[in-house]
Amino acid sequence: MKRINSVDKYKAVKAEITAIYHENKGRYGYRRITTELHKRNFLLNHKTVQRLMKELGLVCRVRMKKYRSYKGEVGKIAPNLLNRDFHAEKPNQKWVTDVTEFSLFGEKLYLSPILDLCSSDLVSYTISAHPVLSMVTIMLDKAFEKIPDGTGLILHSDQGWQYQQMLREKGVRQSMSRKGNCLDNAVIENFFELLKSELLYLQEFRSMEHFKLELIEYLDYYNNCRIKAKLKGLPPAIHRQQALSAA
Repeated sequence: MKRINSVDKYKAVKAEITAIYHENKGRYGYRRITTELHKRNFLLNHKTVQRLMKELGLVCRVRMKKYRSYKGEVGKIAPNLLNRDFHAEKPNQKWVTDVTEFSLFGEKLYLSPILDLCSSDLVSYTISAHPVLSMVTIMLDKAFEKIPDGTGLILHSDQGWQYQQMLREKGVRQSMSRKGNCLDNAVIENFFELLKSELLYLQEFRSMEHFKLELIEYLDYYNNCRIKAKLKGLPPAIHRQQALSAA
């Protein structure tokens, strides 16, 4: 009777845990929820959060699946300047790019993003119904607006022979993987795996247009809201801003 009549000291934090869980559409497990709680001045350890989530019946809905990358036409090989060194001291030193394909409702959609290796943030991206060259050149034009000419930045991809001239004119150094060696582009491959696990396999869609809208929303969420432990609990875009301010 005492236990039944006692006040639940975790009532407020349970409400906050539930709110964080649903704000992120079930994509957060107890570790990320713990980090977010600390930002909101609820200073619990991760074991307590894990126990409270279990009491609330809240389980991370994301189950990572092995991603199989889309490979378009591979042309002339450029030197592999990145050479699996994925560390960047500051933004705009090393970018990686690739194309991924989504197939739903008998249709296909292609996403071409650029990630900065410093903060894993989305520098730019394009979405297209066809894997055409303009999809990539528009993505590059948007990215190039954010940097001056002649930076010597490395752009690594598994493809890219079609736009070599654009890179040379901007002063960007091109780096390419050897054919069939996906380890050189592991960061963006992992991003595609995350995207498909947290969006494509997690939700149901009414149409390809509905999926496209949800994809755009997810990309904004990933960049501006989704916290990363290796970025000290910050979203990629916020970490990028801080890194640029400190540079």
